[in-house]
Amino acid sequence: MRLGTSSPLRHESPEEWVEKQRELGCTTVVFPVQSNEPEQKILAYKEAAEKGGLSIAEVGIWRNALAADEAERRANMDYCVEQLRLADFLHARCAVNVAGAFGPVWDGGYRENFTKEARDKTVAMVREIIDRADVHDTYFTLEPMPWMIPTGPKEYLELLEAVDRDRFAVHMDIINMINSAERYFHPEEFTDECAELLGKRIRSCHIKDVHLDPRYTLRLEECGPGEGEFPLRHYVSAMNAIDPDMPVILEHLHTDEEYIRFMAYLKEELNGLYKVV
Repeated sequence: MRLGTSSPLRHESPEEWVEKQRELGCTTVVFPVQSNEPEQKILAYKEAAEKGGLSIAEVGIWRNALAADEAERRANMDYCVEQLRLADFLHARCAVNVAGAFGPVWDGGYRENFTKEARDKTVAMVREIIDRADVHDTYFTLEPMPWMIPTGPKEYLELLEAVDRDRFAVHMDIINMINSAERYFHPEEFTDECAELLGKRIRSCHIKDVHLDPRYTLRLEECGPGEGEFPLRHYVSAMNAIDPDMPVILEHLHTDEEYIRFMAYLKEELNGLYKVV
């Protein structure tokens, strides 16, 4: 597998961006330029990544394509399409978004997120994005979430079948799916279930950790790798068995210093599993 981070780190040029990623031990990256930025800038970062031997794991979207406001929804859909086209141009493994929320917070948890209407609109949204983008060298993916579909591998498999598009694939964030005591206390079994059901459809992965707070009631908290109890080596081994070039992306930290510290932990914990620069 290939380690990367969601952070571009502080840099002044595409060349410095690549240099800092390589110094950190990354062999894959999240592309730091968006489709609505100048073409010259996109090309400069693309060429720098290629020269530096860095694969492009993901193009992020992070917009609510199911927003209640029609104008906002259409603008977000257009952005999804352009980001997916950018991923195709970059030969990125995927473009990634979340399904979207039926409430004021774009990625928030609401009862309405689990209705038949939400599922039907999600299927239609994914189909429209893929059909409009008409890509051939990348995939559109949805990151699983604890409070919107898909919340687990069986839901994801059902969504793949319902969408019925070759260019719809899987983004794996296993910690986002640890939303119950059953999954928390049986992490190896849950990881194996994800690998078995979703397998070769997985295009990219996020890595972090989860901690069980002892206070009532059930409180599962996302945290940095090694600060929780999830068997990260088992997780990465399962993803590596699916694809030895699988991107595994460290995310949701706040500073360059935190990324440097937790990447050092991951390189020690995952010794022998990841490709080196």
